Amino acid sequence: MPLNAIRTVCKVDFDKHASEQSRLHNRWHPDIPFADRISDGETVKIECLDWTGGQIGNNDSADDMRAVDLTKIHYLSGPFEIENAEPGDVLLVEIMDVQPFQDQPWGFTGVFDRRNGGGFLDEIYPSAAKAIWDFEGIYCTSRHIPGVKFPGLIHPGILGCAPSQEVLDTWNKREGELIAANRLDRVVAEPPQPINVHAGSATDEVKEKVGIEGARTIPGRPEHGGNCDIKNLSRGSKVYLPVHVNGAKFSVGDLHFSRKLSKCCVFCLRSNTPLEGDGEISFCGAIEMAGIITINFKVLKNGLSDLGIKSPIYLPGPVEPHYSPSRYLTFEGFSVDSHGKQHYMDVTVAYRQTILRCIEYLRRYGYNDYQVYLLLSCAPIQGHVAGIVDIPNACTTLGLPMDIFNFDISPAAGKPEKKAMGSCAFATGVKEGVVITDGGKNSEFSFGGGLTYVQERKGKGGSAVPVAKHAGDIFGA
Repeated sequence: MPLNAIRTVCKVDFDKHASEQSRLHNRWHPDIPFADRISDGETVKIECLDWTGGQIGNNDSADDMRAVDLTKIHYLSGPFEIENAEPGDVLLVEIMDVQPFQDQPWGFTGVFDRRNGGGFLDEIYPSAAKAIWDFEGIYCTSRHIPGVKFPGLIHPGILGCAPSQEVLDTWNKREGELIAANRLDRVVAEPPQPINVHAGSATDEVKEKVGIEGARTIPGRPEHGGNCDIKNLSRGSKVYLPVHVNGAKFSVGDLHFSRKLSKCCVFCLRSNTPLEGDGEISFCGAIEMAGIITINFKVLKNGLSDLGIKSPIYLPGPVEPHYSPSRYLTFEGFSVDSHGKQHYMDVTVAYRQTILRCIEYLRRYGYNDYQVYLLLSCAPIQGHVAGIVDIPNACTTLGLPMDIFNFDISPAAGKPEKKAMGSCAFATGVKEGVVITDGGKNSEFSFGGGLTYVQERKGKGGSAVPVAKHAGDIFGA
């Protein structure tokens, strides 16, 4: 019996601004109206804009990257009503295919200006920069980073179901507490913001409410997934998502042609987010693209209870670029920063150092630092936490597949000869991106998160007396 044609439940219009399209939205909120209805068990196609809503062009200037409006991002396709889905269920999302649009076979990787988005290394590399990638079947190449070619692993950066009002209130409370406690010279989280809110086909009254309460789509969150940037959520993968509202209100977007297997361009506005296993290092660090995703949906009744889950879980698909383990040139980093300060088990510090070791290595071949920064954000490198038990140093590693280059970068090749590697795109009037050598020089000591802190009690005269100074005091050793 022949299969029925696959229905397209969301089409995007490149001639209209994303904010004018009723099947898109850019906040998480339970009151955003359904964009369409999908049957339990149905397979559908969903078209998606790139995560900037079309703000970045296929050109040789990073003016658009420098001026990107970060209040107009993450226009997700949806939310979709899934037949039979109720709170307490699990929505099984099986990704059948992800492809770029045939008439737009290109994508982009970017570094945002530190004053407008920044990234993982923005205190060293604060300038805006961009690389355009051309897609040739499963492979991609860039005129801005010559000498490199690798296969992509196309996947969505964002997918999830809408929060209930209770879950939304929890998000806003805990992220608000983090913002209030911040002592860093950077934004650590983005609160609800009415500016440029898009709530699909909502009435003005609902749109206003969404602007006041709606969660930004920038971070992933434990209750529903969201912006997790997991590269293995590609063809053949299965994602199990908690359902918090009737109909699930599923949304998807932020498609990537490729991303490094560990993120160098951290996707948190001007944040100091620690190492991820699949994300970007330059904020806009995957190969971002517009495209079409094909998904099958099934509702697992009482799934939260039956599976015993609180957060999404997934099974990766069978598709992934493969390089021999012996073909990864691997760099190490430890939680000692560039200024020689020792930190305690800090994987963020360690991974920053790991990336810098790789940038220093590839610089010898003629690439500028920003070209390598962009490349490490989207190429299929392997980033890992190698050790988090040997005090005081966390250890992280970065495995660079040597076979993505069309020349030999192995240590066995000896001292390299610098090549003419051109340049990535910078903003108008900028020939070389700024490199800062004293970034983070005044940082305080950092410690592993979530650990017990020393408690104080009042002694005679009201002076503070620490209850415990070291592990021996705590454990009675």
